Amino acid sequence: MKFTGEINSFIRDFVKDLTGNNAAIFAGAGLSKSSGHVNWKELLTDIAEELELKIDLESDLISLAQYHVNKTKGPAKLTRKIVEEFSHQAEPSDNHKILARLPIRTYWTTNYDSLIEDSLKQAYKVADVKYKLSQLNVTRPKRDAVVYKMHGCVSDAANAILYKQQYETYYRDYAPFVTALSGDLVSKTFLFIGFSFTDPNLDYVLSRLHTSTIRTHYCFVKREDVDSDEDEEIQLYKRRKQDFRVEDLRRYGIQPLLVDKYSDITEILKEIERRYLKKTVFISGSAEDYGDWGKEQSLKFIHTLSSELVFKDRRIVNGFGWGVGSAVINGALDAIYQHPEKYSEDQLVMRPFPQFPSSKQDLSVLWEEYRQRMIGLAGVSIFVFGNKIEDGQLVVAGGVIREAEIAIEQGRILIPVACTGFAAKAVYNMVKTRPELYEAHKWLIAVIDELSDPSLGWPEAVKKIADAIVRLDR
Repeated sequence: MKFTGEINSFIRDFVKDLTGNNAAIFAGAGLSKSSGHVNWKELLTDIAEELELKIDLESDLISLAQYHVNKTKGPAKLTRKIVEEFSHQAEPSDNHKILARLPIRTYWTTNYDSLIEDSLKQAYKVADVKYKLSQLNVTRPKRDAVVYKMHGCVSDAANAILYKQQYETYYRDYAPFVTALSGDLVSKTFLFIGFSFTDPNLDYVLSRLHTSTIRTHYCFVKREDVDSDEDEEIQLYKRRKQDFRVEDLRRYGIQPLLVDKYSDITEILKEIERRYLKKTVFISGSAEDYGDWGKEQSLKFIHTLSSELVFKDRRIVNGFGWGVGSAVINGALDAIYQHPEKYSEDQLVMRPFPQFPSSKQDLSVLWEEYRQRMIGLAGVSIFVFGNKIEDGQLVVAGGVIREAEIAIEQGRILIPVACTGFAAKAVYNMVKTRPELYEAHKWLIAVIDELSDPSLGWPEAVKKIADAIVRLDR
């Protein structure tokens, strides 16, 4: 998909915020819509009928809910509606899953459902969910993300924020939530997703934004549809009104991101994930024998390559392969400690393989799951050497081959350094017959061919790989 200059600029800047752990999400009802949950109009359709009003003619849905509470002398039926509509099991959408995989540590939502928490769990992350005041001063151990459900949760529907009177007193009754949101709006870059201009929560959320913040936030906005059966004057009116509302977002420091259809949002999020993942490199390899380069030169190659990747501001993931892992660690840490003010130990992620089966899983099953998750952290996989001793014989490491297969299955970029031989050469032969794997980066095929030259020295190999890694950003 080809993106506009404005969208490309947003993607580039948001990836930087992700890398710096400064990104946050504010989710509205639209994020859950594709998973089968209702929006506010659908939620209140029956309520409107009881009041003998037509939901399609109502724009102030918060007041509509208040009218029903006034008439029935309480919110019991509204509460029951939330339980009925949001208690059923729903599968997180593609957008939920992408967001959960990204390094986003802060979520705010006006939704009552549990889809954000569910998607984080599927991504093997621990969510610290907060929908009551008493939860704000308690921190869940080993949390990966905080999910603020500022209007409540289906699991505690009786205390959900539903009608106008509750919104009017929110600043007083839920002041700690307002304070926490205000702080996050100053320190993080928010992406508002799933809001529409008919969402009754949007204006209440915007009212909490401070124009004094120096940060720019972003909001996806679907362009007003053109209905061929609709009067031209009405179409022009809708477009004109949307233009005014879009411009009004800028008053709150929110940059509107206009899309033609909702599926465009998924494509944008996928591109954000692809670009972010390119910042992380998985180094696959093991070595009992170092081939023509010999042990000393080979370890210099791995050490220098790891250092260069850190200098290029990349994060390195490695499974501590035999004969390779130590050099990866030493090279990365050498670069980090040379400039501790610029680089961080977070740029090195070591995932040594478990050596003993668990009570529930065979070791081979554990290793497969381990590889899947480890390779899933990186957008680029580099393959070096790859051999081991088996039954007294030097053989190609099947684990390295499997890691290449997983990288292909996950749509990652593979860079086999075939001049190191063994499994790396086998991976080269594998990808050489599949040029479609490099459709988005055709120039990389020539680089990989150069890295297959057996006469190539290790310093030249490092330079070619480092240059390619940088070029992948363009």
